[in-house]
Amino acid sequence: MIPLEHLDTAQVPGGAELRLMRRGTDFMIQLERNELMNSRMSGSEEALSTVTAERLKGRPNQQWLIGGYGMGFTLRAALKVLGKDARVAVAELVPEIIAWAKGPMAELTAGCLDDPRVVLHMADVADAIAGIRPGSCDAILLDVDNGPDGLVREANERLYSREGLQIAKRALKPGGVLAIWSAAPDPAFTARLRRARFDVEEQVVRARSNGKGPRHVIWFAAK
Repeated sequence: MIPLEHLDTAQVPGGAELRLMRRGTDFMIQLERNELMNSRMSGSEEALSTVTAERLKGRPNQQWLIGGYGMGFTLRAALKVLGKDARVAVAELVPEIIAWAKGPMAELTAGCLDDPRVVLHMADVADAIAGIRPGSCDAILLDVDNGPDGLVREANERLYSREGLQIAKRALKPGGVLAIWSAAPDPAFTARLRRARFDVEEQVVRARSNGKGPRHVIWFAAK
């Protein structure tokens, strides 16, 4: 059996420890000792972009914000489906995540961070959302925790609070989409989105691109 190799460690500001692991050609990012993401499981992260794009089909000059980068599955999927006139901002808080993308995982990254449509912000995604000009964003895609709670860092709780949802809604254009990835359902969060007067669809998506693996959940909340 191919041994599991520990490549590097990163500390999330105000949060937990991340570990970059490798087994053969497969990469894993662990949250302390629990697997947060795996390079073999990209299907639901890709769906975060592709299904959002389907909902916004036909809009010119789309402006997206993705938080955070992770292994780049969501970003690469967005770049495949968006036009040349689109702009995609990526908010990533942990510098090592980007260093890993450009270093050990450069082949997986496939140059997506160098795409001229992409602007990288080393920032807290909550601050990035708050800085968006009201009514100017077509889509905000969030995959910074394992669900709508501050798993990686407690400060992320504000993203999913009533106030945080209102800030995101204010940033969106009419009909714009707030898409949030989760490892599991959360009926209370679905209700919170509806109380924020979003038009909400909760979609179950398989973890692997071949339609297999664990079932994950994505909320698509339209303004």
